[in-house]
Amino acid sequence: MAQPDQRPCAVTGTLSVRMSQTFRELISARIESGGLKPDPAQMAAADQLDELKQRVMRSEQSSRSFRSIFRKSKESAEEGLYIWGKVGRGKSMLMDLFFEFAGTERKRRVHFLDFMQEVHTALHNIRKTEVDDAIPPVARQLAENIRVICLDEMQVEDIADAMIVGRLFENLNRLGSIVCTTSNFHPTELYEDGLNRHLFLPFVDFVGRTMVVHELAGGIDYRQDRLQGAPTYFTPADSEAANAIDSIWQDLTGGHCENRVLHYKGRQIHLPRYGNGVARSSFWELCGQPLGPGDFLAIANAVRVLIVEDVPLLARTNYNEAKRFVLMIDALYEARVQLIVSAAAEPENLYSEGSGAFQFERAASRIREMQSSGWQLGSASKSQ
Repeated sequence: MAQPDQRPCAVTGTLSVRMSQTFRELISARIESGGLKPDPAQMAAADQLDELKQRVMRSEQSSRSFRSIFRKSKESAEEGLYIWGKVGRGKSMLMDLFFEFAGTERKRRVHFLDFMQEVHTALHNIRKTEVDDAIPPVARQLAENIRVICLDEMQVEDIADAMIVGRLFENLNRLGSIVCTTSNFHPTELYEDGLNRHLFLPFVDFVGRTMVVHELAGGIDYRQDRLQGAPTYFTPADSEAANAIDSIWQDLTGGHCENRVLHYKGRQIHLPRYGNGVARSSFWELCGQPLGPGDFLAIANAVRVLIVEDVPLLARTNYNEAKRFVLMIDALYEARVQLIVSAAAEPENLYSEGSGAFQFERAASRIREMQSSGWQLGSASKSQ
C-alpha cells in the first residue's frame, strides 16, 4: 500500500502561517489576501476541521503511550469527518487546508476512487497468499503508516467497492486511523440505486456512528461563478495564453493539485495535474497517447473542468492525434464538461485538410458551443 505521501504538485501562493492557527484564522488570512471570498458556510466547516484536528492530536498522543498498544475497542477511536455539499462549494479546498495542517505527519490525501483501486490491488495480492479474509491485513497495512486518510470526492458506484468499503472502514477505525472525506452526496444517498444496496446500508450506518457528517450548505458554485463570462478559448497558444490559463487554474484550484490515476479496463490513464474537479494537461499528454473512446469517457466522467493546452494545427501529418482530439471533444461534450483550451488557431481553422476534415467540423462546432455561457451553467448540474 502507498506510504504517507507528499503531493507531487506544488502548492502555490501558500501564506506564512503558524501551526497553532485555527482554520478560521487560516481562511480569514486567505480572504484578506484575495484568495477566497467570505463564505459563512466555509467558516462553519472550518470549525469542524478545528475539532477534527484536536481529535487527531489526541489520537497521536494516545498512540505514543504504552497502553495504546493494547487498545482494541473501536469505542476508543476518534471520530472522522464527512463533509458533503453541492459541486464547486470549496470542499476540496477545505480538505487541502486540513491536510496541510492536520496535526500529524502520518497522513495521506488521495481521491476516493484512486484509493479504492489501490485497495482492490492490495486485496488481490493478499489473496494470493491464501488468506481467508484479506480485508483486515490490508487495513493493517494502511493503519501502520497512516494516521489520517483524506479522501476527496467519495462516491460509490461500483458493486465491488460497495461490498468491501464498509468492512474496510470498520477495520481502519478500530486500528485508530481517522478518515476525513468530502462528497457531493449525503451518506444516505451513496450507492442509491446500486445492485444489492441493502448489503451496503451497514456502511451508511457506520458513517453516521463514527463520523461527524457536516453539510457545506449554500448554493454558490465558485467554479461556475469564476468562469461565467470569462474567456475559455485562447489563441494563439503563446505566453499570454499560458499566463491567462495559469490564472484560471490558480483560481479554480487554489494551486492545490495531485497526480490522479484513472483505471479503465486494466489500463492507467494519468492526469498529472488534478485538483478540485479540474484537470490540466497538454494536447500531447492526452492526444499523443494511444487512448480510445472509453478512455476519454473515463476522463470526462472524472472531471468537471478540463484544461487542454497547446493544441497545434492539425493535418495529415498528425492525423492520429487529430482523431483522438475529436474523440475527446465528443466525450467531453456528452458528459457536459467545461472545456478550457489554448490552441494555434480558432476551432474552425485548426484542421483544414485531410480525410478527417468533415468530422472535425462537428468537433469545431461543439467546441464553440462549449464556450457559451449557457454551456457553463449547464455543466454545473453534472454532479448535483
